[in-house]
Amino acid sequence: MSTSKHTPASNKQPFLSDIKKIRERARQNMRDGAITEGYKADRETVIRILNEALATEIVCVLRYKHHYYAANGLNAEAVAQEFLEHAQQEQDHADQIAGRIAQLGGNPNFSPDSLSTRAHSEYIEGNTLKEMIEEDLVAERIAIDSYREIIQYLGDDDPTTRRMLEEILAVEEEHADDMAGLLQDYD
Repeated sequence: MSTSKHTPASNKQPFLSDIKKIRERARQNMRDGAITEGYKADRETVIRILNEALATEIVCVLRYKHHYYAANGLNAEAVAQEFLEHAQQEQDHADQIAGRIAQLGGNPNFSPDSLSTRAHSEYIEGNTLKEMIEEDLVAERIAIDSYREIIQYLGDDDPTTRRMLEEILAVEEEHADDMAGLLQDYD
């Protein structure tokens, strides 16, 4: 029977730091809310990145909403419903991201003036149902790659933001899969 040299019982360091020190630190910078001394990320950079992600989600909401109302043709009803569902989920993502920005002490940027320059994806409407699906698929693929890079950048420095983005990423992957499936009907 083999035994590990690094079992919890053989670890000489206590699991938790000195509880008195944790209590003291908790009282020191109370106005920082959830951001404690253990937060390792560059908060300003994370807020900037999250505001770009927020802009990306808002642009996606607008594009999906446009596609919902503009969809017409033989398969339009089912595809339009998919567009509407995705618009609602993208809005949920925007709300989550805005909430995290506020939690980090930043201001969510909802300004329409710079929305398209801050967003990673583009707002391209498409003229036909097929073009709309293609534009949504491209936007989802951009979001997927962007979120993967952000998640990698955050690593263990901001696990809360990383987990939130991992959950959003999973939904964006589902959206891309949905759009790819709809696009197959046009091949």
